[in-house]
Amino acid sequence: MKNLVLLIGNDINNISRGQSWKDLLQDIITFCHAGGCVELDDKKPFPLLYEEIFLTASKNHRIREKDLKSFIAIKAAEIKANPLHSAIRDLKPAHILTTNYEFTLEGQIPLENTSIIKEKFYSIFRRYEVGNIHYWHIHGDCLNPMSINLGFEHYGGQLQLMRNYVVSGTVYSSKEVPKPSLLRRIHSKEVYFHSWIDLFFTEDIHIFGLSLDFVETDLWWLLTYRARQKFHHKNVPVPNQIFYYIPEEYVAASKFKLDLLIANDVTIVSLPGKDKLAYYESIIKQIGKSHQTAHQGSNR
Repeated sequence: MKNLVLLIGNDINNISRGQSWKDLLQDIITFCHAGGCVELDDKKPFPLLYEEIFLTASKNHRIREKDLKSFIAIKAAEIKANPLHSAIRDLKPAHILTTNYEFTLEGQIPLENTSIIKEKFYSIFRRYEVGNIHYWHIHGDCLNPMSINLGFEHYGGQLQLMRNYVVSGTVYSSKEVPKPSLLRRIHSKEVYFHSWIDLFFTEDIHIFGLSLDFVETDLWWLLTYRARQKFHHKNVPVPNQIFYYIPEEYVAASKFKLDLLIANDVTIVSLPGKDKLAYYESIIKQIGKSHQTAHQGSNR
């Protein structure tokens, strides 16, 4: 029986009352004293907008990125839990991957980092365990502000390490980190979930609450590379499925993105989404039902 694996984005937090993403952006600009210099516009990809804000502040006020990310970590930690977070935990997934920085999914601040190495900046192995669930904060977390992945430079560094891990192998000094590439280890059947990246090639993954905008270059690269291995190179077995959940009302407007996801071997699941809370509750219910059916089938 396959493990239940979820990849969850920030939209589930929008059920909670409190600060919106736009509010946070404005707070960042205010903190950096960049109000008269930086103009918010949806046409600006966020990783580059972050660089614009930080570099403007750095030139004019000598602000340290450590201070800026510590401020962002404090703001993110203020996000309140809502019923969806506990409903997700009730599914008892083996792994939850998240782009979120705070710990509302865990329901508490984790006492122990269970990563095979302690990463200061990037998040190839960033893992916590609470209640027998492995939580992978793939874009950093509030306890480690410099790990929070926001800017274009950080995305580039993360992607570089991801590609090394999958394609060419690692050079970490720790003996705990496997040196051969993930592709070689898949061939030799030596995949032990050291990294969240392992799951993308081995386990079914359900993605929801995540817009998967094209600025998420790390995730789009991973999806593309996985699909190339499956359909073009055919060098390694790729037995798993990836599901992307989207409100029915957004399907037409998201056609181009969905076309790209389908080309990258992602199955699209659309459900009624006019009521955001009911939409996510229906996703959780459907995932739970399908996983239970799979479990019953494996026991026959």
